[in-house]
Amino acid sequence: MDLKMRHQFAFTLCLLLLLTGLGVGLAGAQEAVPQGGGMTEGAWIALATAATMIGSAFAAGWAIATTGVAAAGATAEKPEVSGRVLIFVALAEAIAIYGLLIAFMLWTKI
Repeated sequence: MDLKMRHQFAFTLCLLLLLTGLGVGLAGAQEAVPQGGGMTEGAWIALATAATMIGSAFAAGWAIATTGVAAAGATAEKPEVSGRVLIFVALAEAIAIYGLLIAFMLWTKI
């Protein structure tokens, strides 16, 4: 896959995630529209939660992809480092877990 096709795929995926997150956030915020017609506090919280999850999931996926490729290459050259490189892949996965934690804190207004 060439670089242009990868960029198109990444852009399409980001756009799809953004539209899905906005749709879920706005659908959950339609129960109480204020007099001025603006967004409620719940709508802003839902949008912030969606943005947090989208950003952290995208960042974690990118980090896991890059560290996973490097870990596979290092393990292929020296099998004895397989335990050490697994730590870096697990640290990349922690990005998604921290994003989920922050999104939960936003949603429950902690």
